[in-house]
Amino acid sequence: MSSTASGPTNDLPGARLRLKIWHPNCWTLDVTEDTGAGLIADGVYTVDSRVKAHLIAFSDRSARIDDLISAVRDSTLTDSVAVMGKQYDLTPRQSLPGNATRELFVTYEPTNSIHEALVSRGFIPDEPIRVKEGYEYWTVVLDGERSDMTRRLDEIREEMNATIEIRQVETPVDLNGSGDQFTDLSERQREVFELARGEGYYTWPREVSATELAEEIDLSQATVLEHLRKAEAKILGPD
Repeated sequence: MSSTASGPTNDLPGARLRLKIWHPNCWTLDVTEDTGAGLIADGVYTVDSRVKAHLIAFSDRSARIDDLISAVRDSTLTDSVAVMGKQYDLTPRQSLPGNATRELFVTYEPTNSIHEALVSRGFIPDEPIRVKEGYEYWTVVLDGERSDMTRRLDEIREEMNATIEIRQVETPVDLNGSGDQFTDLSERQREVFELARGEGYYTWPREVSATELAEEIDLSQATVLEHLRKAEAKILGPD
């Protein structure tokens, strides 16, 4: 999608943000909340005044993906849906959650998406957009000054009647030092680790317990601790 970002352009982004977003009149939020399956936006483009999105539907159960596809087709907020007959070909950089996946191509009106509102204000997607349980999860880099970030987000909230939660902010200094330590994590390990870090699990004293993290993402405490242990081992590397 072509757009012009507001604010100055620097050699380094003003920040990288992880956002949790809800807004009305969004078919992706509706269908993921209703069916329990999730979506990953692998590509979003504007063609002839319509948005054409390539998405990956995922779930632990194929039946939930079937329900999601039916819900997308029934939605009044979509124009057309095409389903690929083969499963998505994973590349080494991707680790999709769930045991079942399906490729979708969906066409809809730009007004039924928050994409343009974010990109036009300099919030550039840095990773595929993830949608699950009625929320969008964006990782974006800010093209502009960090001091202008709050104003731009407030403009989007007002324009789209959106709820935007900042889950993590990394400065350019953080980004330069981050390296590739997260690339070996599975989708679930990364999700649990970033949640734990964002909620204060690694602060002293701890601001959240493993039990509270487990309740937030609907996993058992033992599973959360196992994901954290594996993530920590991959990030820290061998002794």
